Amino acid sequence: MRLGRIARAATLALALVGAGLGGGGAAAEDLIVQKKTFEMPSFTTQGGRTIKNVKIGWESYGALNADRSNAILVTHFFSGTSHAAGKYAPGDKTPGYWDAIIGPGKAIDTNKFFVIASDTLVNLNTGDPKVVTTGPASIDPDTGKPYGLNFPVVSFRDFVEVQKALVESLGISKLHAVAGASMGALQAYEWAADYPDKVGRLMAVIGAADSGAWGIAWLDVWASPIRVDPKWNNGDYYGKEPPTEGLKQALKVVSLHANHWLWAEKTFGRAWAEEGKDPAAAIGNRYKIEQGLEQSATARAAVSDANHFLYLVKANQLFMAAQGERLKAIKAPTLILYSPTDQVFDQSFVKATADIIRSGGAPVETGEIGGNFGHLNGVVAMAPLSDKVRGFMEK
Repeated sequence: MRLGRIARAATLALALVGAGLGGGGAAAEDLIVQKKTFEMPSFTTQGGRTIKNVKIGWESYGALNADRSNAILVTHFFSGTSHAAGKYAPGDKTPGYWDAIIGPGKAIDTNKFFVIASDTLVNLNTGDPKVVTTGPASIDPDTGKPYGLNFPVVSFRDFVEVQKALVESLGISKLHAVAGASMGALQAYEWAADYPDKVGRLMAVIGAADSGAWGIAWLDVWASPIRVDPKWNNGDYYGKEPPTEGLKQALKVVSLHANHWLWAEKTFGRAWAEEGKDPAAAIGNRYKIEQGLEQSATARAAVSDANHFLYLVKANQLFMAAQGERLKAIKAPTLILYSPTDQVFDQSFVKATADIIRSGGAPVETGEIGGNFGHLNGVVAMAPLSDKVRGFMEK
């Protein structure tokens, strides 16, 4: 496996990667998809602030049936986008991140289901021309300038409310299922707890509803490199040189956290970054794993926004601080898939989530995802779980 491919895999995480590795084998014929835009004249957050001219991107796969009962919403991870499956053009190098399980004849069969995937508010990938989002980098219509930190704090409930407005604009009153990986799993829990009569099934992958103070602290570690970059300037950097170095270092932290030492050892070992440059000979000489993380983080930082990163961190922290008993409101049959090697959401937190949902009376099934990629197994190693996912969605 070449370094470039591994570097992309390293960044694909809960937090940050998204495009790069599609999740599985190629289909006989590519699913070609189109990006669309959903707009709201205004949206009022849970905190009571009103945002004007809200826009998010979305795409769909399959066809909505006559009674509009076959819709599945897929919610994305921290660094993800609405590009969950298929390709925008036949020549695209990689498909959407869950292409291994979404498509004609696949586990989430688009011959049977109408699958919707949307970009969240404050999506990280503001430099990606295929991403449509509203956040700190957006223009405030009242000032004509980017919001910066004047943009209101948003929560997963806000994400869900915008998604709900999108779903209802399509004439859908109840979803057959909501499914998501990592931060997408957290949004799925939010959906099922807030609207138990509108969610027919819940599939949460590599996500625990509450990892407590530990999770909140790790998110602070992710964000810290941005805050100490002087170019961040308390969020006021639009039209100036952005805090690229801080963002790059933040992305490196997330990438490593989302992976696993087995991946690191089997992929890089103690290989030198450059032939003939022994790390013992000079401070500037590096190991190949350092080089790989640096390269992938540099590429990701070029299309990401530092303030959006911080707003996503805050939304995740707020969710982790507010769960517990709320999960008992979930009525939907639930499938929770976890990676035993996950270092972002330890399996003990995932199993505790399952227990709380069961205690509220909802049936809960769990399953393990294998692989050497730790947290990222829930994005890049889903193909072996196809039968389990298909059985859950179609029963």
